Amino acid sequence: MTKNITFIVTKDCQLACKYCYLVGKNEKERMPWKVAKATIDYVLDHEADSDFAYESVIWDFIGGEPFLEVDLIDKICDYVKTELFRRNHHWFNSYRFSFSTNGINYDSEKVQRFIAKNREHLSIGITIDGTERKHDLNRVYKKTENGSYADVVRNIPLWLEQFPGAGTKVTISSADIPYICESVLHLYELGIHQVNINCVFEDVWNEEDDKLFEDQLMQLADAIIDRDLYKDYACSFFSEYMGKPMDCQLQNQNWCGAGKMLAVDAAGNFYPCTRFAQYSLRDKEAWIIGNIHDGIDKNKLRPFLTLDRCTQSTPECVNCEVAEGCAWCQGENFDAAQTHTVFERATAICKMHKARVCANNYYWNKLYRKLELEGKREEFEANRKTNNGVVC
Repeated sequence: MTKNITFIVTKDCQLACKYCYLVGKNEKERMPWKVAKATIDYVLDHEADSDFAYESVIWDFIGGEPFLEVDLIDKICDYVKTELFRRNHHWFNSYRFSFSTNGINYDSEKVQRFIAKNREHLSIGITIDGTERKHDLNRVYKKTENGSYADVVRNIPLWLEQFPGAGTKVTISSADIPYICESVLHLYELGIHQVNINCVFEDVWNEEDDKLFEDQLMQLADAIIDRDLYKDYACSFFSEYMGKPMDCQLQNQNWCGAGKMLAVDAAGNFYPCTRFAQYSLRDKEAWIIGNIHDGIDKNKLRPFLTLDRCTQSTPECVNCEVAEGCAWCQGENFDAAQTHTVFERATAICKMHKARVCANNYYWNKLYRKLELEGKREEFEANRKTNNGVVC
């Protein structure tokens, strides 16, 4: 029961990541303070509205790179805190400021001062893609095309010291599939215990990519289980809750939260999420659901409130034997659709999901066998000790 409100504080970034879905990044569109303030006032003035009747709130900051606008963000967060207190709002002390950052200026004086001020209400994820080879393949500086690994990895110890339970988000595209296994293990070695990892939803995949993907995940499964890393580390590619058929009567929820979230850009326009802003779209016009002056247009939001799995999936997806855990992005669905609709599911990752399911089954079968054998060994040892060394 958490409302997510996203400020697109800038469309600028130091990097030009090759797989980035933000195709319209630029240095000009920076959020003015008056737009940020008006957004906060609008949200808090409509506390009783069903759009904001949530127990808690996440104030999310995105770019480009959000910490390029740390002064604005600091001002926004101060205003949020004072207004929540002044209004005796039910979100007071039930809020979080959330960031996904490239980590380049994480150790700067301004960013560190902001963190110190808001430490108890912060969630910060630094994106590092794995080994230097994998990271620098995609995450390059926009002006030089040099890799950014060295400038990010130096800030990982400070980040983990401040947020010990933090996880990173790794993105997989066609070119870096061969480096998945070594990259996840490298992130574990850096001290990152939770690696959230996903394939891009765009149609970038080549023939045989799914086989290479499955092989890398099986190598990773062997390493995690053989080295007992599963006891202390996690990778989102391996989940017990995936790879089964789904019943539309019982499991018909939408994967994506678009429409339940709210995003605002520098012009004060509202979106169902950032993926519907113009700088996120290749082939479609932005889907604006309102603005800071007129509020939210419920009619423009209505399609998102009726979305579920079956209304946007093909019969093949609905009846798929491994449907559980297959993800989608509502913004990519919209951008890739033949018409102006959110009810057409993009399926570019279909083969990649099926490859993941095969590797996932391998992982859990191997882990269960290992745990069963270890359990029998423990039982054997317990019996031996109970019977004074005599095993019957």
